Amino acid sequence: MADRYDQFRRLGAEVLAISTDSVYAHKIFAQISPSARKVQYPLLSDPTHEISKCYGAYNPETGFATRTTLIISPNGLIKFFAKYPGPVGRNIDEIIRVLQALQFTEASGLGAPAGWEPGQPGIKRSWDMVGKI
Repeated sequence: MADRYDQFRRLGAEVLAISTDSVYAHKIFAQISPSARKVQYPLLSDPTHEISKCYGAYNPETGFATRTTLIISPNGLIKFFAKYPGPVGRNIDEIIRVLQALQFTEASGLGAPAGWEPGQPGIKRSWDMVGKI
């Protein structure tokens, strides 16, 4: 995520990382991890797990949050939610594509069909189109 942060900013998005780790753990992480030094966005601490629970990321069996990605609209609506299994990393290209598709649909009123990429046409969003593409 840190390597692609400028791309998110160019798309008008803000990135927040939220962890159930304490601010002290974050400080140590920032001091010893080369990858943490690349992080230019806020890293928030959720030691009470309140935020993680609100967004469906908390796993009560492990006591930790799962790797979860949300895209939240400017008016506070969750537009995209993905919860990743522990051993599976995120696909940043797909998250960016979904963000671009959401922006496209908002601006054009058209839908972004399966496999849509920026620059491709959208489809009319109506019941008449269901199952045709």
